[in-house]
Amino acid sequence: MINVGDKAPDFNLPDETGNNVSLADFSGNNIVLYFYPKDNTPGCTKESIGFSEAKAEFEAHDTIILGASRDSVKKHQNFIKKQSLTVKLLVDEEGTLCNDYTVWVKKKLYGREYMGIERATFLIGKDGIIKNIWRNVKVKGHVEEVLAAAREL
Repeated sequence: MINVGDKAPDFNLPDETGNNVSLADFSGNNIVLYFYPKDNTPGCTKESIGFSEAKAEFEAHDTIILGASRDSVKKHQNFIKKQSLTVKLLVDEEGTLCNDYTVWVKKKLYGREYMGIERATFLIGKDGIIKNIWRNVKVKGHVEEVLAAAREL
């Protein structure tokens, strides 16, 4: 399990443009890394729109927003276009980022167990250390809570 105070695991993954990005590409900034289960589903859409709407406010506090799911580049592009998103989305088709951040978990729905992405958000400081973690996120009010924490960094 990854904890507050740990060094944030690095990554080298494609974003929605297909270009690879890494944690080092955002040095000098705080990073909000939010994990969500699937593009174009109700909760994931609401969360991504919320982060997109607050992007300028996050940037005013030297904070970059990165969303991540196991969807493909094409699915991310469609999601961004359909929902007019402005946040950068990471493509984690192999699940390495999900594993590194311990969000690939056993879930239960209608009595059926399966593996899936836990809705979770990590606030990473400019020093590469995890400053805050939200797990089992409820979408309502979450963006505001993360923004308040980013303001304090």
